Amino acid sequence: MKLQLLALAGAASAHTIFSSLEVDGVNHGVGGGVRVPQYNGPIEDVTSNSVACNGSPNPTSPSSKVITVQAGQNVTAIWRYMLSTTGSSPNDVMDSSHKGPTIAYLKKVNDATTDSGVGGGWFKIQEDGLANGVWGTEKVINGQGRHSIRIPSCIAPGQYLLRAEMIALHGAGNYPGAQFYMECAQLNIVGGTGSKTPSTVSFPGAYSGSDPGVKINIYWPVVTSYKVPGPSVFTC
Repeated sequence: MKLQLLALAGAASAHTIFSSLEVDGVNHGVGGGVRVPQYNGPIEDVTSNSVACNGSPNPTSPSSKVITVQAGQNVTAIWRYMLSTTGSSPNDVMDSSHKGPTIAYLKKVNDATTDSGVGGGWFKIQEDGLANGVWGTEKVINGQGRHSIRIPSCIAPGQYLLRAEMIALHGAGNYPGAQFYMECAQLNIVGGTGSKTPSTVSFPGAYSGSDPGVKINIYWPVVTSYKVPGPSVFTC
């Protein structure tokens, strides 16, 4: 309990933003093809439309840029404490108390610049929960804010939204309490074979406040296993 209170006291405003996307070694700049908010706070209501691509109370800025990505390659979501944060030390990414999973989803859309992301069509392509005592968020925090995501090679070509997410569980003993950080990038995925069609989920809808990966005390008893919320990861 003491550890939990200390973590909460030190992390009240230690938030984060998926601020830019790196593809093939090129960073497309803050807000370049990523819908970024000015405020770095979380979403806590999993029934809110804002759990799709952020929103109220964190309005995002539109971007006219659509980033071309080759199916089968890795892209890197870059997380920073604020849009203006240029450093890559742990404190420049997110407070170390913010332990939880990293997740990524795709949604095929007609127009990546205008689709809100709300509703069905989302499929999970990456997750990193808890392994050997290390959380997915810790790897990003200690890895210069870099969140690596592989784009499946077997999906159909076209425009997609990429939803990169980190969930902080330091206050998740009750619901609401878990902090959801997510933004959406606008992609044009080329070269996909289209040989597999993933099953999909909705945002909101994919998560429930009673999910064991959403409502959980990670301090007592000490957590040794963790079920990442949402569907299974789609693979080719």
